[in-house]
Amino acid sequence: MVSDSPEQLTLLRETVRRSRTKEPAGIAGALPIARVAVDVSLPHLDRPFDYLVPEDLSEAAQPGVRVKVRFAGKDLDGFVLARLESSEHDGKLMRIRKAVSPEQVLTPEVADLCRAVADRYAGVLADVTRLAVPPRHAKVEGEALRCDQPVRPVASTSTSEWSPYPAGFLDAVRRTEAPRAIWTAVPGAGWALAFAQAAAVCASTGRGALLLVPDARDLERLASACTTVLGADGFVMLSADLGPTARYRAFLSTLRGCARVVIGTRAAAFAPVADLGLVALWDDGDDSYAEPRAPYPHAREVLLLRAHRQKCAFLLGGFARSAEAAALLESGWAAELIAGRTVIRSAAPAVHIAGESDRDLARDPAVRAARLPHQAFETAREGLKTGPVLVQVPRAGYLPSLVCQTCRTPSRCSVCGGSLRHSGSSGPASCSVCGRPAADHRCPECGDTRMRAAVVGARRTAEELGRAFPGVLVRTSGGDKVLDEVSSEPALIVSTPGAEPVASGGYSAALLLDTWLLLARPDLRAAEEAVRRWFNAAALVRSARDGGAVIIMGEPSATPLQAVVRWSPEGYAARELEERRTARLAPAAKLAELTGSAEAVADLVARLKQLVDPAAGLEVLGPVDVDDETVRAVVRTPRGYGSTLARVMKEAQAARSTKKLAGPLRVQIDPATFG
Repeated sequence: MVSDSPEQLTLLRETVRRSRTKEPAGIAGALPIARVAVDVSLPHLDRPFDYLVPEDLSEAAQPGVRVKVRFAGKDLDGFVLARLESSEHDGKLMRIRKAVSPEQVLTPEVADLCRAVADRYAGVLADVTRLAVPPRHAKVEGEALRCDQPVRPVASTSTSEWSPYPAGFLDAVRRTEAPRAIWTAVPGAGWALAFAQAAAVCASTGRGALLLVPDARDLERLASACTTVLGADGFVMLSADLGPTARYRAFLSTLRGCARVVIGTRAAAFAPVADLGLVALWDDGDDSYAEPRAPYPHAREVLLLRAHRQKCAFLLGGFARSAEAAALLESGWAAELIAGRTVIRSAAPAVHIAGESDRDLARDPAVRAARLPHQAFETAREGLKTGPVLVQVPRAGYLPSLVCQTCRTPSRCSVCGGSLRHSGSSGPASCSVCGRPAADHRCPECGDTRMRAAVVGARRTAEELGRAFPGVLVRTSGGDKVLDEVSSEPALIVSTPGAEPVASGGYSAALLLDTWLLLARPDLRAAEEAVRRWFNAAALVRSARDGGAVIIMGEPSATPLQAVVRWSPEGYAARELEERRTARLAPAAKLAELTGSAEAVADLVARLKQLVDPAAGLEVLGPVDVDDETVRAVVRTPRGYGSTLARVMKEAQAARSTKKLAGPLRVQIDPATFG
């Protein structure tokens, strides 16, 4: 046997190598360029990039499809935004490496919305698309989810729950117009049915509706109402609580048009609803709507952008009203949808503040100081004769803050309105926002200069009530054990704010304890949040004509408590907005909170001052220490310069990103909590 020569061996190896190497496919003849949003969170790379479309991927690589591309030496995910005839890039273009799935999961409308949200919050598109499009599950894509049959007509088009309100909004939706309304609901548990009926009106015109609620409990109530109005197959429920697989299945059902109505929590704000005609959100003041991941968008603002860009109807509802909702009304962007005072008075319970009258003081001199005065016991005792009684106790775990020694009014900075705190064992109190010392602080209510720490947490209220009312069932709702519903049988239901169960037939009475503790939270939104919690609890109580009563334990002259007594959420929201305007706080001003290392925060603030026009009125508060390694500064401008602030903030972050400057830094536009 004759061995091969070295030249023959080399030729043989080259032949084998060529046979194993796949020749690259040609480039697509039609629309050979794909504009791709690459999954990169660096601010200076927040733009689409052009790639060549291989011929064998031309059919799959359509707009909205997930792809794999080569970027900075790595294989990264991305979404095809568009197919083009040519590219403006003069250099060599790389090829798309893989079409992950032919499913067009990022629709043009949602892609446009994601870009708008990223710009609104000085974020990057990649971070927003992660919120909009859930992770892929290949097995779910292979399931028989295609909606081959036409969407069924709605089961009912009744609008009975809307009879107390002016008919203009629903009439405009029925005419396929785009009305915008701030809806203040009449007390009672019928809001979910009203939402479902509004969605049914929209769906009857052949358009889609998107309804958002704060949490899983409200979602179940809305789902029950939608089942009654639309039928079990008439809507899709989309929520992060469903789990990854079920959520992706619901997402694909929405994408493929299996139903015209989509209901969900914060995660559904970007749902790809076809031919969207209505977006609605219940109780926008709930902090569940604030996204904890960058760029920290609020679901209300996402729907506002969506209503504007897709020219659909907008409905913002609740028992209370936020300052942001009041600002929308004041600007004329939305109209007020509210029942007449006669209707409201007939539906609301009788609300009283313990010790508000001279008769109460004569009967019980300690009524204003006692945690559970005689008046509250009497109301609970009478209520237990006809049904359950709700007892709301502030949630444990609020951070301590300073209040007036005499009247317990929250102590605020006279310069910026921030909460006062003690950062050490000695020295005067200082502002948690701007850091200024408050050595000459004087309470604006009573004039006292002394301050004390607010009590943290709630006492053992259930045990106290159990001893006070022997033989009466006492149940608790809050923390890890939240009740959804309770029967109409007499019982004491002790609940933390937001965890109140719905009572069959309504509560006969409610006691709102330790109201000063909610007001003393170290947050500039504390009063607004407290009022919202109280309205939501009181709305579960039967009407005054049916014997329903609410007793509030607190200072009778306090404006937040008086708003509940008068059942005037709209008046309180207007007053809150005016105070925010005076203090130059959101929504009357545009705020940006910068949190990170001292060097990073100082560098970003310096860049902002260089980029912002002096006419914009840029103001910097702080920085103040958050902990040993972190500081916080607040930047604000007038509302009219809000888009400018977001743009400049993005440019400053891009400059830092380009230079790879070290130091952790978080930027949050209009933070949900502030103080």
